[in-house]
Amino acid sequence: MALAQAQSSGNCSSQCGVVDIQYPFGIEPGCSVDNWFAVDCNSSKPFLRSINLELLEISILTNTMRVNHPIYNSCQNESTSQFVNLDTTPFEFSSGSSNRFTGVSCSKLASISTNNSFISGCFSMCNENATNLGVNSSCQSGINCCQTTISSPLKNFNVSVEAPQSSIISNGGRQQDCNYAFLVDQNWFGNNLTNLQDLQRMTHVPVRLNWGIDSSSFNRSAALNNSTSFTSTSSCTSGSSIVQCKCFEHYQGNPYLLRGCQDIDECNLGYCPPFMICENYIGGYSCYPKKESKVFVIVFGTGRGLVGLILLIVGIWWLLNIIKRKKEIKLKEKYFEHNGGLLLQQQLISSDGSVDRNKLFNSKDLEKATDHFNVNRILGEGGQGTVYKGMLTDGRIVAVKKSKIVDEVGKVDEFINEVAILSQINHRNIVKLLGCCLETEVPLLVYEFIPNGTLFHYLHGQIEELSLT
Repeated sequence: MALAQAQSSGNCSSQCGVVDIQYPFGIEPGCSVDNWFAVDCNSSKPFLRSINLELLEISILTNTMRVNHPIYNSCQNESTSQFVNLDTTPFEFSSGSSNRFTGVSCSKLASISTNNSFISGCFSMCNENATNLGVNSSCQSGINCCQTTISSPLKNFNVSVEAPQSSIISNGGRQQDCNYAFLVDQNWFGNNLTNLQDLQRMTHVPVRLNWGIDSSSFNRSAALNNSTSFTSTSSCTSGSSIVQCKCFEHYQGNPYLLRGCQDIDECNLGYCPPFMICENYIGGYSCYPKKESKVFVIVFGTGRGLVGLILLIVGIWWLLNIIKRKKEIKLKEKYFEHNGGLLLQQQLISSDGSVDRNKLFNSKDLEKATDHFNVNRILGEGGQGTVYKGMLTDGRIVAVKKSKIVDEVGKVDEFINEVAILSQINHRNIVKLLGCCLETEVPLLVYEFIPNGTLFHYLHGQIEELSLT
């Protein structure tokens, strides 16, 4: 890999304003993997030189970044030619739940296309007196604003906003006469844009891009010659023309640097229960019962006779239970990581740096709440799964959805992003998602309980059906 010498020696800036600049991106000459990732730091604002867009965030973990991208604004008579074309770059506009295509207009159809091919569109109803985008700014109501997802990443796109009929809609020259259409990072949109009038002052909105290193700039053999630990801590996959790397499980850091992936100390993160001893080692950890050694002393030091035999049997039974519990804990940890638990924890990190664990339920509590998923607790059953009525230890009545299918591995990130977004939504027409449990083979979703509720309320099914389109 073309690892910058300046990066290794610490001669490269790692900050521009509030943005962390991590390799393969770089500011000074020789600090980026190639010219695509060169960053200009102007007035404490980083700009990606190759596409001339302001860089807002870099994620090494997900191989994505956020940039400020132009929007279409009919009031300013701006054409779609200002949109950035990524055809020849190692970047692309993210799809799924990361970005949403958004139209802000009055009784008009907003559409998005690429290479003259229609991709998607949405229609917004007209309310001349409405200025808010709706609860949590997610365009749920469809009043003056609408949203839809895009199914696959894009290299370029155009937008249009037009009336489906020839009728002229008059609204007294109010701000709704201006039409807007844009791709936008959904997390930013839901938390930052609350009023239609805010768009008057905006020319750009944050958009999330996927990135990878151009294969011509990737020299893995050089990395292997310099460090035998490179392949033991990270892996890289090649697409048609780009390479993306990730740290192995139980490691974290920057997989694009030699020795960039470091062992995670799971013991400091509280991976073991408090009644067990945690032992961290390179590439993993183990949990041991605190009193395991004393049992052998008691059992085998008791002596002869019936009492000793009884204690031996009890000791063996106790140890078998410990082994069983350890296996259950390991299995739950495996399911938690496989179902995207670590990614969800990152999504739920609050402003003070702590994880909002109220949205993470454990399987034991949900089994108890539903009387071990008793058939008498079933609220309804459909093709996608079964919904059970349950009562949590704090007295809350909930609906627990147990799916019948396992989402594909490639959809885990999308599923976690949807859970993080939906758990923050509070709208009268949407059943509130309280959280989820990822310790089981199939994730369990926990909703607020709606009396006389129907399977339209709870059985969202796959990720596409979870999307607020």
